[in-house]
Amino acid sequence: MDTEEEDYRLYLEMLNNTENTTDPSYVVDENVQICSTTNVNQFGSAFIPYFYYITFVLSYLGNWLVLFIIVKFEKFNSVTNIFLLNLVASNILFASSFPFLAKYNASEWIFGTALCKMVSSAHLIGFYSSILFLTLMTFDRYLAVMYAVTAVKSRKRAYAIGASLIVWFISVLASLNELVLKGVWKDSKLGLMCDETGYSADVIKQWNLVSYYMQFLLFFLLPLFMVMYCYTCITVRIMSTRMQEKWRSVKLIFIIMFTFFVCWTPYNMVILLKGIQISSANDPNQSCEQTESLNYALYVTRNIAFLYCCISPMFYSFVGKRFQSHFRKLLSKNMPCLAHHFKRGSHSSRSTSQRTSHTTNDY
Repeated sequence: MDTEEEDYRLYLEMLNNTENTTDPSYVVDENVQICSTTNVNQFGSAFIPYFYYITFVLSYLGNWLVLFIIVKFEKFNSVTNIFLLNLVASNILFASSFPFLAKYNASEWIFGTALCKMVSSAHLIGFYSSILFLTLMTFDRYLAVMYAVTAVKSRKRAYAIGASLIVWFISVLASLNELVLKGVWKDSKLGLMCDETGYSADVIKQWNLVSYYMQFLLFFLLPLFMVMYCYTCITVRIMSTRMQEKWRSVKLIFIIMFTFFVCWTPYNMVILLKGIQISSANDPNQSCEQTESLNYALYVTRNIAFLYCCISPMFYSFVGKRFQSHFRKLLSKNMPCLAHHFKRGSHSSRSTSQRTSHTTNDY
């Protein structure tokens, strides 16, 4: 009876002591789950829609301008233009999702399940393919400068089309989780949500982990290494020549590398931290303040990366002298008052451009 009385006494103490009525591991899980996202959601609904609308307009105007110049003044069968056309297409596809996402961030998802899957998939396909096409264009410039003689034989139309198809295939494959997991469900506070649904929390967690680490490794570290290596080699080659404008080329290369690094690094570091956070979801030292700070950082850094992704075709196009010349012709035709100014500027740089275009691959 002594044992039974002791058990009964312990039972009464557990009933009266609220601190011991719950398994500690369960409390940790619940604390992670109930972290409030109200402040982050309010921040997103206040600023993100306007940012998306502005980015959509800038992207459409810039990318369609690049496309118009290619169609009007350039040849479709050159390797550089094939890559540039694909980059423009990926950015237009990417930017097409912004009006939907702007409306979603402002209120709720009102476009149905089919568009939820399609917009989410198109958004990631455009995003991933844009990164890969930027990397591919960098590698193509590397071949043209470092192996100018042999590259003429290998850089054919079939090579450009084949490489582009591979990029699209990888991007579609990497975005399948959006098509599979995304669906529409109703939240009691936020309304209709276009988010992961229909699968267990463990399955969604594993998919998110794969997505985060895949983006960090395949769509950041690999492109960053390629861009840094290729442009470093190009810079060394240019500096060893007697080009009169080599410092201009080196400056443009530095701007491209610096901009790529600044725009992509913060976002992908946050992505890495999000992956680590998901992996250690049961860590008792993980606070709601840390989670909220990471969500704020994700909002800000992601939109910087999105903006760069949208304007990259303009950036990569108009640093080239050929595109600058085409743009001047376009403005001169539609704004005669600028024709004399453009004609004088183009005449002074024509001979230098002809001497350096083959070596620099038209920066």
